[in-house]
Amino acid sequence: MQGQFLDAAIAEAQKGLDAGGIPIGSVLVIDGQIVGRGHNQRVQRGSVIRHAEMDCLENAGRLSAADYRRATLYSTLSPCAMCSGAVLLYKIPTVIVGENRTFQGPEDYVRSQGVDVRVLNDERCVAMMERFIRERPELWSEDIGETASC
Repeated sequence: MQGQFLDAAIAEAQKGLDAGGIPIGSVLVIDGQIVGRGHNQRVQRGSVIRHAEMDCLENAGRLSAADYRRATLYSTLSPCAMCSGAVLLYKIPTVIVGENRTFQGPEDYVRSQGVDVRVLNDERCVAMMERFIRERPELWSEDIGETASC
């Protein structure tokens, strides 16, 4: 079943890319059901915080603390410090990461806080990000808060 949820996150990433944004997607799963979907929308919405995971959580709407504690967050890319902070704040116990070769957030810290972080290094996720970074290095640098080195 894990595969179908990663597939859904990849579909979200493709939506973001198709709309001129950054190809990162996320889904929130509770009790085997997707309750939230999102993709990076910093470009599309002119947002400073609309990373895929944040968009996904926003689209899931208000949930109870008990709901979050049964949730699994899927993301095509290793969550950054901001998105990892949301995982910790809401005590989401499991994060499934599509890949962390092109970018790695604070996975070790998140694990040290009791979160089960599993990295799949799915080749589809890697290829999508490698291509995007190669074609749009300035946008990628902006998204992760770095100065472009192109």
